[in-house]
This record gives sequence, structure tokens and C-alpha cells, in this order.
Amino acid sequence: MLLKDISFIIPVFNRPYEIDELLHSFSNLKESKDFEIVIIEDGSTNKCDKIINNYKNLNISYHYKENSGPGDSRNFGMNVAKGKYYIILDSDVILPVNYCTILINNLSKNFSECFGGVDDSHSSFNNFQKAVSYSMTSFITTGHLRGGNKSKGFQPRSFNMGISQQAYLRSGGFGKIHPGEDPDLSIRLNQLGFHTKLYKDLKVFHKRRISVISFFNQIYKFGVARSILNNRYPKTKKIIYWLPLLFSCVFLASIILFLFKISNLILIIYLLYFLLIFFQSSLKNNPLVGLLSIITTLIQFVGYGYGFFKSFILINIFPNKKIETIFPKMFF
Repeated sequence: MLLKDISFIIPVFNRPYEIDELLHSFSNLKESKDFEIVIIEDGSTNKCDKIINNYKNLNISYHYKENSGPGDSRNFGMNVAKGKYYIILDSDVILPVNYCTILINNLSKNFSECFGGVDDSHSSFNNFQKAVSYSMTSFITTGHLRGGNKSKGFQPRSFNMGISQQAYLRSGGFGKIHPGEDPDLSIRLNQLGFHTKLYKDLKVFHKRRISVISFFNQIYKFGVARSILNNRYPKTKKIIYWLPLLFSCVFLASIILFLFKISNLILIIYLLYFLLIFFQSSLKNNPLVGLLSIITTLIQFVGYGYGFFKSFILINIFPNKKIETIFPKMFF
């Protein structure tokens, strides 16, 4: 696999400043710039076309279309791309300087029709972004729900994902659900006989620009999406998807038991777990990020558990009703 065979697919919606940072990181890559960058402006009112004009050293293909969501925009990008292998990136990521070297090495030695890379925080991120990154990636939080360390059967995420032209054409690409369009595609690819893999060393810096409220809403939707996918693909159901709800309920029960002076044992166990999060995140970042990581982890468990349980209940209460009707905001 050569870089000239690669097309990077990047949808963007009203975030030209993110495209500027991402393209700047493309310019700083150590390798030659033989690849193609396809940017799809998904109905933005704040366009990034002027930003793109500042990067004449990169082979950029820019397309504006009406808003139809990230999944459909990625499909649009793959339809117009000239490469034979597509790398899907979110607009809010930054590439390390050796990204393409690691990418080509993986595709050459451990080829997969579809893969997912990992994400991490950058030293330039603010403390809350670092805390969110920790909670989203740590194995002791819910990071394992994204596929853990499995090399096969991994469900890639579209912030750092690759798919071959053949796999895209066979599968039809991303669906209309959002969020959840990336695991949905992974499941369908596996059903078609394609293997998805995790490239553990292929990293991007994921600069999530979110607040406490927007983070909760995002995680809540992840939980809703997982229950929808479990209903759509029954064979993918796993007990582990109930863990965030169980964690949240037992934590609430431990507080009640403590307040009524019945028992404090369970609450102590939770406090020890939170201390582990604090020390692990503090060692990687700083003590303030360690404290914030406790909050972001709680948001993760509660938000995901609530969304998963709510969608599970509604889907089973109305088994003959279309899911798109029950959750209209989850579909484009």
C-alpha cells in the first residue's frame, strides 16, 4: 500500500478552525504528501473554503453539499475520492507527525479491509478535554466498551478509521443513524465476511470541544444508539453493555445505604475506584485533570446507562413501532 493510494475523508460542519488545525498537522507530517484529502462541507453556514486556500502544498479536494449528516457526508466523500483506500477522520482531530508512516506500516504488514485506530489527548488541550479523553480511552472506565484490545472484531470509530474501496462498495457505507453509524457499519462488514481490526499504534489527538452538558448529551446518545443496534443486530448483544447502568444504580444505592447509616462498605469501594481514577489520570496529566476525570467518568457511566436503559424500555414497549419514529433525533 502506497500513500498515493490513500484518500483522507473529512466531513465538517461549521468548524473552519478545526479544519485549520487538522490541515496544519497534515502539513507537518514527515512523509511525502502524495495522498488525497477530501473535505466535505456538510451544509455549513460558516465555511472552511478560505482556510483550505492557505494549504496549497496539500492535494485537497473540497466539496460543498446540503446538510445530511456525517455518515452520508463520508459516503459522499468516498464516492468522489480518487484513492483505493479511505481514511475517515473527524474534523476535531490532530495528526502526530508520524501518522502516515505508522498507517502504511500497518496496512502493509497487517492489512485489514476495515480498521480503527486509537485516540489520545495532546499537551495543548485544556484540562477538561484531557479529562474527557482519559474517560473515553481508559480501560478502567468505559473505554473497553469500544472494543478493548481485540485485534479482530473491533468496532472502529470514525474519528480514526480506515476502509477499503471494496468493503465500502459491498457494504454501502455508513447508515443514517447518528451517533452509532460507525459500529453499525462495522457490524454489517463483519456480516459480509470482512474482518475489522484495531491498530493500537495508530494514534490521533482527539480535541473534543464539549462542555459538561454537551458531553452528557453525547454519551447519552451513545447509550441510546447501542440499544438500537442491539435490537437491529440481536447477535451483537452483550451483558457488558449493561455495566454502566449497573454501576450507576449500585452507586446510587451505596449513597442511600450510607445516608441511612445501614452500610458504608459499597460506598468505600466506589471511593477507592475514584481514587484509582484520580491517581492514574493525575500521573498522565495533572491533579486537576485527575479530579475532573472522576466527574467525566461519572458522566460516562450515568449518561450511557440512562440512554441505554431508556431506549431498551421504549423499544420493547413499542415493539411494532419503527425505531426512527421513537428516536427521530437519532436519524438523518
